[in-house]
Amino acid sequence: MFKRSLLSLCLAASTLTTPVTVVAQESKPTSVYNIKGNLPDLKFELQGLNRTVKAEDLQGKVALVFFGYASCPDICPTTMAELGVLKKSLGEQQDKVKIVFISVDPHRDTPEILQAYVDAFDNDALGLTGSAEQIAEIAKRYRVAYQIEKPKPGADANNYEVMHAQGIYIFDEKGKARFLASNAENTELLKEKLLQLW
Repeated sequence: MFKRSLLSLCLAASTLTTPVTVVAQESKPTSVYNIKGNLPDLKFELQGLNRTVKAEDLQGKVALVFFGYASCPDICPTTMAELGVLKKSLGEQQDKVKIVFISVDPHRDTPEILQAYVDAFDNDALGLTGSAEQIAEIAKRYRVAYQIEKPKPGADANNYEVMHAQGIYIFDEKGKARFLASNAENTELLKEKLLQLW
């Protein structure tokens, strides 16, 4: 019962985005949910640019974790830009925050593509990928909804649609899950929540 209600909360906060062939829908106000004690600690081992990155590498930093893909036409670039603005608004404390972009499209998103992508928004951000199995495992761990449509027979193998959740997971400096934001549009609200973590 508890797991079902938490899943509903996560999916409500992380509504599936539109496929790449559909224009972005009107954004909804930012909601932030306190998930302390309701989701597992931050745990992963994924591939970054020229190195393997583990959750332990983020100890001492507040992690803003967002699941998306580099060729996303609307939600991902908007969210990443907003997270960059949020981080800069923290002034001297921005060094205590790490933006982590985890690709749900490992077939197309290489570490090189991902790092170039995240660098456009914050040159300290991490762009991470892994095998399809690794991505599915971490998505299941944090109840992240995503779906990759298979290319049609005879079509370009790299031309397919991806749908994914929009939520931002906020982990404290010890890797404990603390907040889940429905989006990053209200950077002032997210800043208030981040300042509670120090």
